[in-house]
Amino acid sequence: MESRRKIWRRYMYEVLGDLNKTSGVKGSMLVGNDGIIIAADLDAKLEDETVGAMAASIMSNVTKALDRLKQQNLEKVTIEADAGKIFLSNAGVGILAVITEPVVNVGLVRLEIKNAVLQIKGM
Repeated sequence: MESRRKIWRRYMYEVLGDLNKTSGVKGSMLVGNDGIIIAADLDAKLEDETVGAMAASIMSNVTKALDRLKQQNLEKVTIEADAGKIFLSNAGVGILAVITEPVVNVGLVRLEIKNAVLQIKGM
């Protein structure tokens, strides 16, 4: 019989796999606030540890900046660069990081991310 932890991890990989089917998505991962990878389904060209550390660092720094501005509850950060976009979302148990091509349907990607976050928080 599978342990709850194994079932949960398998479910996280299913959520990431479904998210990665969205047009233009190159990969996604769930990483703890400390940068430790919980689950990752990234393009082979992307290094899991690097993306995880970057996601945790960015979310931590933006949270600190918002605290100084008396703002609360960081939900998401979007970064746009020549090579693509990075979407970071608070997923309760950690950070959902999604890497995309430069040209994507941002509304569709955000909708799929929202659905994935709800699935992760609901598990």
